[in-house]
Amino acid sequence: MDLTHLDFQQARIKQVLFKSRLRSILYGVREPDATLFSMRQNPLGEWLYSVVKPRYGAALPVQRLEQELQRMIDTGRGLVQQYQGGQLEESRSGLERLDAHAARIEAYLKELEQLA
Repeated sequence: MDLTHLDFQQARIKQVLFKSRLRSILYGVREPDATLFSMRQNPLGEWLYSVVKPRYGAALPVQRLEQELQRMIDTGRGLVQQYQGGQLEESRSGLERLDAHAARIEAYLKELEQLA
C-alpha cells in the first residue's frame, strides 16, 4: 500500500497534536504523559515507525524526519522539565523553538510525499 495524500495530512495533524498537548502541559491544563515524549509512542513517531519506515526506511527524508522528530521531542521534554522546575515563563516562551522543528518536519514530509 502506497502512502496517500491523506496519510501525510494525518501526519501533519499528529504534529499539531504534539504541540497542542505540550502547550496544555505548560499551561497547567493537563499532566505530562510519558508517551508524548517516546519516539515509538508519540503519535507522529508511531506513524513513522509503523507505516513509513517499513516501506521507505532507507530514504534520506525518512532519516531526517526521524532525527528532527527526536529533536522536537527532546525540546518538548526540556520545556516540561523547566515548567516542573518552576520556570513557567521560560518554558512557555520556549514553545517558539517548536515552530522551527515543525517547519523542518514539514519540509521532510513534503520530500517524503514526493517519493511516495
